[in-house]
Amino acid sequence: MRALLFFPLLAGSLFAAGFQSTDGLKIRSIGTVRLSPDATKIAYTINRSDLPGRGFGQLYVMTIATGQAVAFSEGNDSSGDPIWSPDGKWIAYSGKLSDRAGLLIARPDASGKKFLTTLEATNSPLPTTGARVVWSPDSTRIAFVTAQPGPETADATGDPVVITRYLYKPDLSEGNTRFNDNKRLHIFVLNIADAQITQLTSGNHYEHSIDWSRDGKELLYVSNREPNEDQFFNYDMFTLGLADHESRRITSTENAEYRPRWSPDGKHIAYEGTKRGLTDLETTMEDTHVWIVDADGKNRHELSTIDNRQGEPVWSSDGRSVYFNVQERGYTRLYRTAADGTGKPVVVAGENGSVNAFSTQGNRLVYAMVTPGSPAELFVKEGDAPARQLTDVNKELFATKKVEKVESIQFISNDNKWTVEAFLTYPASFDPLKKYPMVVNIHGGPHGQQGTAFNLKNQVYSSHGWATLMVNYRGSTGYGQAFTDAVFADQNGNEGQDVLYAVSAAIRRNQWLDRDRLGIEGTSYGGQLSAWLITQTNMFKAAIPTAAIINLISYNYMTYYNQYEQMEWGAFPHQGNLMDVLWERSALKHVASAHTPTLLMHGENDNDVPIAEAEQFYIALKDVGTDTVMVRYPREGHGIREPKHVVDWTDRSIAWYEKYFK
Repeated sequence: MRALLFFPLLAGSLFAAGFQSTDGLKIRSIGTVRLSPDATKIAYTINRSDLPGRGFGQLYVMTIATGQAVAFSEGNDSSGDPIWSPDGKWIAYSGKLSDRAGLLIARPDASGKKFLTTLEATNSPLPTTGARVVWSPDSTRIAFVTAQPGPETADATGDPVVITRYLYKPDLSEGNTRFNDNKRLHIFVLNIADAQITQLTSGNHYEHSIDWSRDGKELLYVSNREPNEDQFFNYDMFTLGLADHESRRITSTENAEYRPRWSPDGKHIAYEGTKRGLTDLETTMEDTHVWIVDADGKNRHELSTIDNRQGEPVWSSDGRSVYFNVQERGYTRLYRTAADGTGKPVVVAGENGSVNAFSTQGNRLVYAMVTPGSPAELFVKEGDAPARQLTDVNKELFATKKVEKVESIQFISNDNKWTVEAFLTYPASFDPLKKYPMVVNIHGGPHGQQGTAFNLKNQVYSSHGWATLMVNYRGSTGYGQAFTDAVFADQNGNEGQDVLYAVSAAIRRNQWLDRDRLGIEGTSYGGQLSAWLITQTNMFKAAIPTAAIINLISYNYMTYYNQYEQMEWGAFPHQGNLMDVLWERSALKHVASAHTPTLLMHGENDNDVPIAEAEQFYIALKDVGTDTVMVRYPREGHGIREPKHVVDWTDRSIAWYEKYFK
């Protein structure tokens, strides 16, 4: 254990000018972005990680003409989720006033702060929810979503605990309760003048993702109304009459609809949607696309033919265009397309970066974008003119740092079916005549992507004289639906070969990489592949699986989102011979071949990939005689998020590699 503390300090002293693990506590990034109705001001959040907890954001409003910004938080209080009133006179946001935290309103200059109500959350797994707070068109009322106790709440918190629901485990990113609190999300309306609150929905379903119709008569919302909604995830869209509190169904499909938005004229609804009959609660194999439907539920159709994963749609203020993000080859680009489907979608931001958030009014567009050289900063763009950067929240820190370059590597897959892309980050003070270790850093999902966007851990490794390799193996997003589908019924199969082929391509093309000093790591599915590959090859000198699935069978019956394996394999594990296949594709079955020193990292409260997965592999590796250590992080759910834990996770990783990169 002493060596684990010693090696990071030694390595850091050798490369003092580069990035260190503790820089994560100093780095800031732009989060939410909201343009005022008159397009003269921007409400935005700055994310911080320099206090205990899981990190937080703080709300600011900037006047674009002057670049001056006003803060809405007092001291280190958190604030965020800004929503402009349609008349531009108020901002509703989540924050704290005196000793009360919840929904507040304030003037754009942060004056006139008023506490409205608390906003209760639920820890029940609810994927891809949309707006929680919306203004009425006349700026006199606010609709909001908050949690209320459900019929099973008392049983799940009693002594003894009585479990009756299929989804009895919580999403621990929403709290530390061990079991699902069984609260339901419902819709309420608050009058600004007298603070009177009216509950509009009730019952045992969840209503969320709201938007107010332009005539003020209806609220749009999303809900799963399947009779077995715990076991079959299927969001549909509804409207709720403000006068009679009656709901009207907009869609009735076997697929999922997310984040609906009324068009400015109230005649149409744009939303994210899928086509397939089985969509998972968390990661999903099918790319979401932008759809449009008439307000009466007719003429439902896909808006864009782009063959890649698309994000939440945003209407232009004149209703003629729709904006949305698209994941493409390691980037997240912002597109605009005609709402009537004519013409081709065009990229308006993110050609060399990843757009995380955006807002538009008239001819003005504002967005937060991560670039290869920086975490997310705020940009403004006027029509077709070049974008202008408005913030530089890391100026002081990055003035003393050098961000090392990242380059793309493409190669042919083992089965000759795909061109696969990987991204190589160079070591600091690079000299092609020297030899450098390389760490393979595998993304999770599996339906996600990596790219050239600033990655602190990779840059920290670079500062310690190591290269890193990120691989968008088959199953990754950003390369078309067929590529994402290529992992179907083949977990720990050819996508693992994609990783190994990427390592081979990188080493062959870059003779400065040391094939005798290779490490491998990843979180979630990346952790799963890290654990799997060390049972298939001894090429890696050290491995660090974080939140890794080790036993596909035990995982299926312990995770909170039990549809995952069914979606990835096309059947329940108990059907046919799938149970045998899952065991064959589990790292635990092949542990006798695992001789790579392995550092297992896991959150104690992980209900996505329960910590029992790490516990199994830890004992199995000990039985084999492989050097292994298990690190358990209190309070953490899926992945490592508390700032002090992230620093520890990074430092321990460095120490583990230092020990074996001799």
